[in-house]
Amino acid sequence: MNINEKWNLSYPEGSMIDFIRERAEGYMDYDAYDFLGKRRTYREFFREIDTCAKALTALGIKKGERVTVCLPNMPQALIMFYGLNRMGAIPNMVHPLSAEGEIEFYLNESESVAAITLDMFFEKFEKVRENAPALKNIIVTSMGQALSPLKRIGYMVTQGRKIPSVMPGPGIVFYEEFMEVGRKYKGEFIQNVKKDDVGCILYSGGTTGTTKGILLTNLNFNALAVQTAEAGDCLETGHKMLAVMPVFHGFGLGVGIHTGLCYGLVEILVPKFSVKTYAQLLKKYQPNYIAGVPTLFSALLATRKMEKVDLSCLEGVFSGGDTLTPQLKKKVDKFLKERGAKIQFREGYGTTECVTASCLTPKDIYKEGSIGLPFKDTLYKIVKVGTVKEADTLEEGEICINGPTVMKSYLNNLKETEDALKVHEDGLTWLHTGDLGTVDEEGYIYFKQRIKRMIISSGYSIYPSRLENILDAHPLVRTSTVIGVPDPYKGQKVKAYIVLKEGIASDDDVKESIYEYSLKNIAAYAMPYEFEYRDSLPQTLVGKVAYRQLEEEEFLKSREEGEACLTC
Repeated sequence: MNINEKWNLSYPEGSMIDFIRERAEGYMDYDAYDFLGKRRTYREFFREIDTCAKALTALGIKKGERVTVCLPNMPQALIMFYGLNRMGAIPNMVHPLSAEGEIEFYLNESESVAAITLDMFFEKFEKVRENAPALKNIIVTSMGQALSPLKRIGYMVTQGRKIPSVMPGPGIVFYEEFMEVGRKYKGEFIQNVKKDDVGCILYSGGTTGTTKGILLTNLNFNALAVQTAEAGDCLETGHKMLAVMPVFHGFGLGVGIHTGLCYGLVEILVPKFSVKTYAQLLKKYQPNYIAGVPTLFSALLATRKMEKVDLSCLEGVFSGGDTLTPQLKKKVDKFLKERGAKIQFREGYGTTECVTASCLTPKDIYKEGSIGLPFKDTLYKIVKVGTVKEADTLEEGEICINGPTVMKSYLNNLKETEDALKVHEDGLTWLHTGDLGTVDEEGYIYFKQRIKRMIISSGYSIYPSRLENILDAHPLVRTSTVIGVPDPYKGQKVKAYIVLKEGIASDDDVKESIYEYSLKNIAAYAMPYEFEYRDSLPQTLVGKVAYRQLEEEEFLKSREEGEACLTC
């Protein structure tokens, strides 16, 4: 460990997995994870990681090469993530529900030499592999392989039987055979990974709303773990984290998984979220920590399954990934108190460009509307929009961040990197977040809104320009516009406006064609809930689509519908 002179906290010099191993010396026989009842101690987990690192080396993967990890929260995802880190390669984290076109983009953008995915998603990889020249191997695993023998049998005769079998072929590697190769491998496999080496690629919209890979270092993740533990002030070795946020999401991977493992927590891995199963998990496992998006907590408030659940076990409940309204904060606090919890609901703020959270509401203090105080060693500055000049106290401006979790750069995009990372007059490099906010006299930060055009639905970032590019590519579409519509459950939901080419009528066949095309090319979480067909779209004075006018129309429509309901 080394203390940098400009920082107050101590951060490791090496890799993510080295930090976890170093801290775990005193509790090797504690459980590291629990997946639907199948448990592994930290000692066993490290053995799995080493086996994976050996297998990757035997497969010919070298230090610095990228491997796409397209898995839900399951043991194989953690083993692969840290196995890659152990032998110096870089995991490229991808949403399992990504459409074929998105998978092709992620593979090529990262130049991935290999990928790992579930058998149920293999077909999408198979269809695009010819268009991904760097891809040499696809490692295929299944949900059943992560289960105990008895549960595996149950899975195979129910859900597993519905999944098409993956046939052997060139470049197709089955996970169990892959791990067996690792167990037999006798050569060197551990690489000297340093803190400034890239440790992971996550995806976000950058400053323009276009999907960008974010290069995050080992220090970024390790510093996040140290800072989160210090700010959270509640993590206890051997206690349980209900890991429901996905591993391809900065919040899920950085806080839910990596921070938890660095501090000896038991990761209760949840591969698929539903309110029903989540309520059951809370009852069964009595976890000590929950981290999720506001949508998750809204859903828990609404289900009767939670009426008699004892939540006195909770030591930390954290919200991130989207704006937490004061109303929801109050409702959740009341909900927790009624079920025996002696803590308050805490909100964090951050961006994927600094892994995830960099600001958190204090343990026992709440200022309405505030997202809290910056983590120790992280600086916040509010600047006048479009400048690097600091705004006055309480003056609204762009939120900028400096600290050890700020990304290395965007992948393959120098211009956007330069737009996001700027050196100010103080000589420090600041991340310009594209978010508007203020800071008060006590240093509390307040998030206002996003400068960049982006839709947040159930905590997922959705970029209208990318969806519009997909829709506009349909042969019958002349132009399209995508907006976010307020939704009480998701926060926002996606609506698409379509203008067809001249002479094309919006009959059922045309609508079905566009809908099926969208299903194939747009991820499930970003799929529009409605397609509205129009002859034209409103325009600004300079000829751009006036999407704000469409947003205003939807807002007025929802308000009128609400008023109509009140008079029923």
